[in-house]
Amino acid sequence: MRKLAEYIMRGRMQAISVVAIASAIPMMFWLSAAAVSLVLLRRGLNDALGVIVWALLPALVWAYFDDPRPLLGLLGASALAYILRATASWTKALLASVVLGVLFAGVLGVVFAEPLTALAAELNTVMPKVLPELYAQLSSEQQLQLQSLIIPVLTGLMATVLQVLSVLSVIIARYWQAALYNPGGFAQEFQRLRLPAVIVFPLVFGMLFAPGLGIQAVILTPLCSVPLLFTGLAVVHGLVAKHRSGNFWLIGVYVGMVLFTQVMYPFLMVAAVIDSVFDFRGLRSQKNDSDAANGER
Repeated sequence: MRKLAEYIMRGRMQAISVVAIASAIPMMFWLSAAAVSLVLLRRGLNDALGVIVWALLPALVWAYFDDPRPLLGLLGASALAYILRATASWTKALLASVVLGVLFAGVLGVVFAEPLTALAAELNTVMPKVLPELYAQLSSEQQLQLQSLIIPVLTGLMATVLQVLSVLSVIIARYWQAALYNPGGFAQEFQRLRLPAVIVFPLVFGMLFAPGLGIQAVILTPLCSVPLLFTGLAVVHGLVAKHRSGNFWLIGVYVGMVLFTQVMYPFLMVAAVIDSVFDFRGLRSQKNDSDAANGER
């Protein structure tokens, strides 16, 4: 991956070739977004605009054929990279990802309205057969309410995947940037990521109580979990580095995320919430801002 980063930063034509090809290949837009983010983080928006345009051209073609995800992913990652460069704060970038997720949900809900409606109708037919005991305990009004939640839930999940990919693209770009110009800088930066309680608890509120605000507000539940997920990973990385526990625990966490997602995802979010209150890593006592991006920009 370092070789690819070196190639991207070798010149504008090299960067354009990578972003254009990756953007044109199905489901590889995250790589194009990472390359664009690297150029933006290193050289700024003005120098990156020429590269961004060439990345957007294949994405616009995909959007023309009713798949806006490459376009949204590229624009989302570019926006997050710009915010990270301008503010030097992962906290602000992660919070901005929630806003992007809401925008993603709005666009995806319109573009994929027909497929989502068809899938929701299929699920409404299947679920009473798969969960007969649960449906028997629900009143007819509750069953209708449950059925009305399916489309917003599916839309929110689609938007969340795109939100995660946008954040991951910027993380890859930041890792590349540190590898090329500030070795070891990204590890220190990520390990210091910590969300203060004043931010964590509104996110938790959005996750737990958004459905009570209205059917469409259900999309906030997965979107608000993304900043907590990445902060939870930062907590694990920070604790492993602090106690010099070795990579065994990190490998276990990432393997667990793949094999036991239903357990690891909540665990990481809880870790982020608890760390925001008790500060396991002692970041409050450090002189620098805990989320300051000290890597070369």
